[in-house]
Amino acid sequence: MSSMSPPMPSRRRSPVWALIGLGGALLVLAILAANTGAMALSLRTLLMRPFDDGLWQIWLTVRLPRVLLAVVVGCALACSGAVMQGLFRNPLADPGLLGISSGAALAVALTIVMPLSLPPVLALYGHMFSAFAGSLAISAIVFALSRFGHGGLSRLLLAGIAINALCGAAVGVLTYVSDDQQLRQFSLWSMGSLGQAQWPTLAVAASLILPACVATLFMARRLNILQLGEEDAHYLGVNVRRTQLQLLLLSALLVGAAVAVSGVIGFIGLVIPHLLRMRLGADHRWLLPGSAMAGACLLLLADTLARTLVAPAEMPVGLLTSLLGGPYFLWLILRPGVPRNV
Repeated sequence: MSSMSPPMPSRRRSPVWALIGLGGALLVLAILAANTGAMALSLRTLLMRPFDDGLWQIWLTVRLPRVLLAVVVGCALACSGAVMQGLFRNPLADPGLLGISSGAALAVALTIVMPLSLPPVLALYGHMFSAFAGSLAISAIVFALSRFGHGGLSRLLLAGIAINALCGAAVGVLTYVSDDQQLRQFSLWSMGSLGQAQWPTLAVAASLILPACVATLFMARRLNILQLGEEDAHYLGVNVRRTQLQLLLLSALLVGAAVAVSGVIGFIGLVIPHLLRMRLGADHRWLLPGSAMAGACLLLLADTLARTLVAPAEMPVGLLTSLLGGPYFLWLILRPGVPRNV
């Protein structure tokens, strides 16, 4: 796999127009998603029947929070992917590279197989809290392991791969000893879904994800400088270690919060930044907001399809993102003119 080159001037069209186009696409998809489901329910119908409490209840408590949660989670996954790819200077880096998603999965598996007696408020959102706690715990372990000796990002990456493998093995053991009901419950969570979207869930996710996304935008210039290499970045006045740690913490927070409310949804953090980099270039001042909007668009589209393809049943949205992302990478590999060493 080859590393990415630093941002260079190009003759691409102005990224502003690309961001405007993505914003328009996001608005259209959000309206379409809010109008689509097992029951056809458009905003026009609601306005024509302003006193139909049943229709408004469905739209306000089911459709709208789900659409907004898809936007927030899609932004988090794609923005985290863009940060990871820029930080490791590798266009195939993934938000799950450090084992954060695996840590969340292990915590949820423990909660399902060995349930604890929790207060009612925590029990209601038990999977969400356990997933977030697991992701933070694994992040702390990986960061602590990476501080032993030297090696910088390479050591961090190796620690993440090792922890990822250990978490996967532990999840396998818990899956083996679980009963049929527990196995089905964990399998559904691990395939990703936005079906549990509620206003409290959205509020928790948005309060963590949106500030973290904004913080990454303020660090875009330093992330650009890091593309030149650690030594050059140091001479240009960037505190390399502190910047790397800050970006990793933000990425961990984004992934942890997203996985906590939606389960494991793959490929968005890998495909979207990779695709946007070919269109917008490697300047993270444009790549980060573009990836966030494109990630929201892709997850909105996938969730709308998940709700409608087998209605009134529902498909796991993680399956659809994999079905959309897998063929894209096959096309990327097989299309003419692509270097085979990437």
